[in-house]
Amino acid sequence: MDCETARRLALAGDLLLIDIRDPTEWQATGIGDIALPISVHVPGFLQTLDAAMGGDKGRAIALICAAGSRSAQIAAQLAAHGYGNVADVGEGMSGSVAGPGWLRRGLPVKTFEG
Repeated sequence: MDCETARRLALAGDLLLIDIRDPTEWQATGIGDIALPISVHVPGFLQTLDAAMGGDKGRAIALICAAGSRSAQIAAQLAAHGYGNVADVGEGMSGSVAGPGWLRRGLPVKTFEG
């Protein structure tokens, strides 16, 4: 999934966009304006994600990282944990072979206040 599609669907309430990068990355670039920061690098990731989803593992979510490799890996792991509708934002925040990324597309970001 590309960044523009992920943002549009999240704004419409059709999916929950999760930024799985670490807090230093959030501080460096900001977070997509509609993304929820839940770092895969912090203990309790699955519990925090479950709480954000209200326990509904069938709810649509999209994962974004810097360039798509972590999000693809975690998306596969979440499927193994019973999450039924997980998408990967392959271009990430910084861009990759999948596309220019959130930042280069000029999509809005918010400052991480953590």
